[in-house]
Amino acid sequence: MFRRHILPIIVFIFYRTLSWTWRVRVIEPDSLKKSLEHNEGVVLAHWHGDELALLSVVKRYRIATIASQSKDGELMAKVLQWLGAKTSRGSSTRGGVQALKGLLRLVKDGGNCSFAVDGPKGPIYKVKPGVFELSRMIRGSVYAAGVATNRAIHFPKSWNKTYLPKPFAKVIIYWSGPMKPLDREMDPRNPDLALELESLLQQARLQAVKFIADNNA
Repeated sequence: MFRRHILPIIVFIFYRTLSWTWRVRVIEPDSLKKSLEHNEGVVLAHWHGDELALLSVVKRYRIATIASQSKDGELMAKVLQWLGAKTSRGSSTRGGVQALKGLLRLVKDGGNCSFAVDGPKGPIYKVKPGVFELSRMIRGSVYAAGVATNRAIHFPKSWNKTYLPKPFAKVIIYWSGPMKPLDREMDPRNPDLALELESLLQQARLQAVKFIADNNA
């Protein structure tokens, strides 16, 4: 009862209240702005550790994503939906095919895929091929997120080095790209694709850090 009905409400209220205090600035390339304006589905790629900061812009990007069928996944699905996202339930071990079909329907209805590219359990900062398989399926370009904040609580024991911006923190979200949609003939497991996206993610993070440094100078 508590975990299923009450805990999601507590988590949502806590996060919503905290994120309202943040000073969030989003920097987007013109191509991303045009895709969003014309409801052209895109894949928004990011590292796992940046998720807590990125939840603040879920509604802006009409996020569609997959939430696992575990108890933690159920909690996250409710919080995400209340924040403005649409979710399809499933994982690589349970209900994966149905979850993917559901995700594709959400994209057709105007959603954009959010994808933690080094998940679900690492290794950290190493892109896996799933993001490219999804890009090919929806014929959507891939944009890479770089996130930086000037004040945060860090969780160093977590494998993904996750963090949570503190109250009244500055948060910069910088998007780089795009990587064009994959053709049917291209292999999503091509290591060159992973290296290219890893480079974009690194560049985006460096730009976000630079914006934070310049504003604090």
